[in-house]
Amino acid sequence: STDMHKENIVSTLSRRSLLGAGAGITGLALAGMSHAAAPVQGKIRLAGWSKPISEITNSLAEPDKGFVKAQGVELAYLPGAGGGDAIRNMLSGQADVAFTDPGSFFMALDKGEKLVAIYDIYPQNVFNVVSLKSAGIHKPADLKGKKIGVYSLSSGTRQNLLVMLHQAGLKESDVTIVVTGLLNFAPLMQGQVDATAATDTGLAVGLRKGIGEVNIMQVRDYLNISSDMFVVREDTLREKKDLLKAFLKGYRDSAAWMMANAEEAATLAGQRAIDGTQRDINLDVIRLRNASSMPAVQGKGLGSFDLAALQKGADTYRALGMVQRQIKVTDVVDTSLLPGA
Repeated sequence: STDMHKENIVSTLSRRSLLGAGAGITGLALAGMSHAAAPVQGKIRLAGWSKPISEITNSLAEPDKGFVKAQGVELAYLPGAGGGDAIRNMLSGQADVAFTDPGSFFMALDKGEKLVAIYDIYPQNVFNVVSLKSAGIHKPADLKGKKIGVYSLSSGTRQNLLVMLHQAGLKESDVTIVVTGLLNFAPLMQGQVDATAATDTGLAVGLRKGIGEVNIMQVRDYLNISSDMFVVREDTLREKKDLLKAFLKGYRDSAAWMMANAEEAATLAGQRAIDGTQRDINLDVIRLRNASSMPAVQGKGLGSFDLAALQKGADTYRALGMVQRQIKVTDVVDTSLLPGA
């Protein structure tokens, strides 16, 4: 039943992943809380891929918790519509750091942009393609000739949908892509699209809101690549190294706080997130994000990269014709600013 789906998706994933995390993360980061805030050394403007939604509660909690401020950094959040949007806002000088997906990062590198990834926000792939059971879509090949929803044309939902299509030998022109907006399952329920490219959190919300019996294809079953990373321009990295390092430590502390305090975060989301009106949904979403924040490589800290998986992702994007250049990820990832590096 739908409830079983919900249980499986929301709780199994998050609880299993978090049990493995051990107590290290709980105690890891709350040090910043007890100290008076350091004098502000500078400001970091973060270009997001979304509006202020519940899954980024750890960042939205900054006015209440001050994790980044405790490191001497003032944080400003610039909303966006997709990972490509976040990169554009950073390249135009409106932001210092982009919160973006690997596909958007690879595509910008392919165009010759000088960019570097400095922190792996969600090492686990959270993207999926969801259809109603009645549509009979069970595998990527079944998407041929279908209408498929995406959040935006510059979002990770589209990039990850393309990866899934290519696994079945399909091109973007073999389907009709429809922009449905964020977390929007209404077009699927109303039959305007046959399937929708989404994320685990979008699906959890959809299930709570009664989309009914669905088939779910997980992108990670085809390409398990990180979902989102912090990316900066090379010149920003050179000029603001210390400031970026302080920001990453504050961000890591905020992620560890949310992992250790999902209930508190769910309540806070009610005050800070534009979609935070239902606390039970906030808690589902926060637990999923906590699970996806777990390091991909056993024993490594929050924010660490799985370079082998990322290289496989870059090679896949090239094999699919989504990027033309060969991208050597060790040249475009800098791990020296990671907390504990």
